[in-house]
Amino acid sequence: MCGIVGYLGNRQATDVLVDGLSKLEYRGYDSAGIAVNNGSETKIVKTTGKVATLREKVEATADLAGTCGIGHTRWATHGGVTEVNAHPHVSGNVTLIHNGIIENYKELAASLKTKGFTAISETDTEVAAMLIDSLYDGDPFAALREADQMLEGAYGFCVMFKDHPGEIYCMRNASPLVASHTEDGSFIASDMVALVSHTKHYFVLKEGHIAKLTKDEIIVKDENGEVYGPYIHHISWDMASAKKGGYDYFMMKEIHEQPEALRNTIRPRMVNGLPDFSADGVGDELFTDVSRIVITACGTAMHSGLMGKNMIERLCRIPVTVDIASEFRYQNPIIDEHTLLITVSQSGETADTLAALRLAKERGAKTLSVVNVKGSSIARESDYVLYTHAGPEIAVASTKAYSVQVAVMYLIAFRFALVNGKISEKDAAGLMTTMIDTVDKVEDALTYDQQTERIAKRLTSATDIFFLGRGLDYALSCEGSLKLKEISYIHSEAYAAGELKHGTISLIEDGTLVIGVLTQPDLYEKTVSNMVECK
Repeated sequence: MCGIVGYLGNRQATDVLVDGLSKLEYRGYDSAGIAVNNGSETKIVKTTGKVATLREKVEATADLAGTCGIGHTRWATHGGVTEVNAHPHVSGNVTLIHNGIIENYKELAASLKTKGFTAISETDTEVAAMLIDSLYDGDPFAALREADQMLEGAYGFCVMFKDHPGEIYCMRNASPLVASHTEDGSFIASDMVALVSHTKHYFVLKEGHIAKLTKDEIIVKDENGEVYGPYIHHISWDMASAKKGGYDYFMMKEIHEQPEALRNTIRPRMVNGLPDFSADGVGDELFTDVSRIVITACGTAMHSGLMGKNMIERLCRIPVTVDIASEFRYQNPIIDEHTLLITVSQSGETADTLAALRLAKERGAKTLSVVNVKGSSIARESDYVLYTHAGPEIAVASTKAYSVQVAVMYLIAFRFALVNGKISEKDAAGLMTTMIDTVDKVEDALTYDQQTERIAKRLTSATDIFFLGRGLDYALSCEGSLKLKEISYIHSEAYAAGELKHGTISLIEDGTLVIGVLTQPDLYEKTVSNMVECK
């Protein structure tokens, strides 16, 4: 995951690029760089470290004037954190920045070496730049189209060609790109957060399409080379929503935004006290003639699927499988026209989840996606979409996005059960009332910040932490464990409490921290017994 931004227009590009990168730094902070063209030549400034370091270097660099440029903030994948490996990368006529991973870069590098191309960095990105340069004969569209056929993996590219000053060309596969044209010029970035201070109108560049940005317009061509008029989206949030709002950290801000995000997600789906997706364009036909449900997602989104599985099976009495998206397409899944595939993704651009969606569609399954970003790839390619209304999520560790995903999974369970006669309208209305009441309890829980901080300080010296739970509490433990290791780098695992005797208990020794999750009255005593065993 990296942050990329491009601009050309009436303003100095350096200011726009560095400001945009500072807003995208949550996507990568190992190194950063910009390339600016002044009409006759392109100058590059890049550095290891954060965008603030790049800003200092840019301000100290003479002759960086120019109204056309691209910028990048990196989360290192191929190659260490060095200035040479930082983007942009140059090969002959091509200056390129990249978000994603080129999977066949070694094979391409070997082939290009026979043609006289030798990389100076350790990155897959430079190989992509060399490939495009090797294919370039003066037509940027043709070179990018041919490269697209040869590249394997995920990529969002912004490319400047030496003999096409005042133009930026962009192409994507799996990695996101959003663009907008305003009176100030043309903008493109990997996330709308970088553009919101300039415009609230944007379009999502489709996979396989190529965009040409000039200061006067953005021209998009489809796979056949035909000019394509993209659908323009409008965002309702502003830059204040993407800033810290008085909190020390984005993650803390987003934790405290959970009640609002939950209300925004639940209330529009509550009609006459009942769960209702008609405003989303999701009709009840989706929930009929379904013999099984498969939920596929990655990481936190997958954990929300575990919560959904529990509730759907409990209410609807239909089998539900939760698969990690990165494994789903490699296990020859059993799906057909009577299968409902639910994909869950905050960004709507998760590559493995998108691949799982496409496989399910090929095999005739109905597809429903739960995503936060409108116009994203997963949203566009699904038969049906339920948008969560979490607003922008800047922190890498997901918080409010998980909460609203769980809420939508519960709403799906309620509607599915109601449509198929598994619960009455009275029961459904009661469940919806409980959901709304729960939002108030989330708000109450956030007032325990001092107690939480006190407990957290006791955990910092731990080297191993285990979460134990049963049923819903096990699903919740999986997310709790992920969050803890993701933000603290402390080793943590989640286990089904009933499995303690099957090997797990041998890992617990003096000083091992065990966290028990006990929210279900019918399983409370059993989990308490497991905690006593640990003690």
